[in-house]
Amino acid sequence: MIRNISRILIGGMVILCSCAKNIEKIPLELNTIDYIFDKDDSLGVNAERYLSGIYFTVPRGFNRVGTDLLDAATDDAVSSETGSVDVYKLATGGYTAATFPSGENVWATCYAGIRKANIFINNIDIVPLKKMVEPGFPKKHAYKAEARFVRALLYFELLKRYGGIPLVGDKVGTLGDDMQLPRNTFKECVDYIVGECDHIKDSLRTMAQTRAVGEYQSVTKGACLALKSRVLLYAASPLFNGGNIESGNELTGYTNFDGNRWKLAADAAKELIDRKEYDLVPELFSDIFITVDGAEGKTNREIIFVREDGKGTGIEVINGPVGYSPGTANGRTSPTQELVDAFPMKNGMDINAEGSGYDVSDPYTNRDPRLGMSIFYNGHPWLNTSLETFEGGRSHPGTLNMETKTSYYMRKFMGAFEATNTFSDVYHDFILFRYAEVLLNFAEAQNEFSGPDADVYAALTAIRKRAGIDAGADNRYGLKTGMTKEEMRQVIRNERRIELAFEEHRFWDIRRWKVAETVVNKPLHGMSIIKSSSGRLTYTLSEVLTPVFSTRQYLYPIPYDEVVKNSNMRQNPGW
Repeated sequence: MIRNISRILIGGMVILCSCAKNIEKIPLELNTIDYIFDKDDSLGVNAERYLSGIYFTVPRGFNRVGTDLLDAATDDAVSSETGSVDVYKLATGGYTAATFPSGENVWATCYAGIRKANIFINNIDIVPLKKMVEPGFPKKHAYKAEARFVRALLYFELLKRYGGIPLVGDKVGTLGDDMQLPRNTFKECVDYIVGECDHIKDSLRTMAQTRAVGEYQSVTKGACLALKSRVLLYAASPLFNGGNIESGNELTGYTNFDGNRWKLAADAAKELIDRKEYDLVPELFSDIFITVDGAEGKTNREIIFVREDGKGTGIEVINGPVGYSPGTANGRTSPTQELVDAFPMKNGMDINAEGSGYDVSDPYTNRDPRLGMSIFYNGHPWLNTSLETFEGGRSHPGTLNMETKTSYYMRKFMGAFEATNTFSDVYHDFILFRYAEVLLNFAEAQNEFSGPDADVYAALTAIRKRAGIDAGADNRYGLKTGMTKEEMRQVIRNERRIELAFEEHRFWDIRRWKVAETVVNKPLHGMSIIKSSSGRLTYTLSEVLTPVFSTRQYLYPIPYDEVVKNSNMRQNPGW
């Protein structure tokens, strides 16, 4: 989210200006259109406040499914909570069209955001806004483009969950309107979102354009290109491109395979890469998630677009290891052994590869540095101690209602509290788009289209270099030379898994790759660690959960209420 929007709202800033109406205590959305889009308000104060409300419809992240991460419904983690929590229902298919987990039941909220964006798009031209982003670049044009971006993003959030959905254009429905809209085809939805991105990209600010003091950080052209890259990547993926779950159904995907769709996705990512506005900075992986560009004099050129959550200790309190001072943390998320094993050694080699140096009796030494920056394991430093997740240890006593089920806790997104006694406030903006994802999007699409060429290798080595993997004598950062397309595909998929862990990518990746039925329907494991009286540790795999996945789960069911009230609404297959 946008750096200063919530700070303005939370702080209750009063804007005093001679040509704008005083801000009233009534919530802005309860005022009339004429009040919000005032033909006499040359500063556009109320319209800007309304736009900030549109930004607040951007999807949230972190512990939003009940109180769990979406990743706890994948093979990367499980909830430490006991009982039938929402994320457990997602992981085991325990839902219907009428009983869908609320944290992922986004149909109504997305369409509410789309409607709000349409109101702004239809009325902002009334406001005689004279401000300029820079000479020759009217803010009014940028604002309209920003609203169109949020609308396109919300459509994509619906598309990846449901397949084709109704497109309403710029229409704002009123009482008495016929809203019995049918679903548009998957292709029509992709074309619409991509078309919106193409139409608005040159009306958005660039990263280089400066903001006035106190002005929020808005959507940039880079964010628009990043959205286009992701949409085309999903559209080219097996679930929608040749692997339609219902052959001939234009709502659930394309009805044919077209390899050129991979090229479109690669070209979209390359367009953003070639702009050279973004980079893999900060150099320390863990700093990406707690560093806000421009705040406290710091730079974060990796971030393309975020949903702002502001400063606080919420992530640490909800997810940090238990066993410290009362109320310090609740240990909500338990990463799986499957995810831990996906991280290579520091030399870049898979832990099971011959000569990797992996030691089963000392499993966390000389690993990819991202492991320790993403996951807490036994012996990990934290709050001036070493973590104890062995059986009966401080952070795994076996007596708490909620503690790790796997001997691991999530570390990612948290502040650098290894050598402090308590938490302090740090930034916890939820990143929707960052540069590393764009590189991975490009690598995947380019490999699928033309094979593992030099550009594919370059994208992966850049990511591995920043991660802290050793370059090696050949400067390949552990990547084998001369890989086939199939070998490179597996490397790219694993790199996405570990680089983007807990960022709400894995849940969708295993679906769009159409591998969820293989990946999900098998037991997930943790590590049972026994500490002997002499201090020797032994490690034994322990089964913690067997998720359930069937073909119909590749797409969500259209909410029951929507199907009942709309005779033109066609339900997804199997629901």
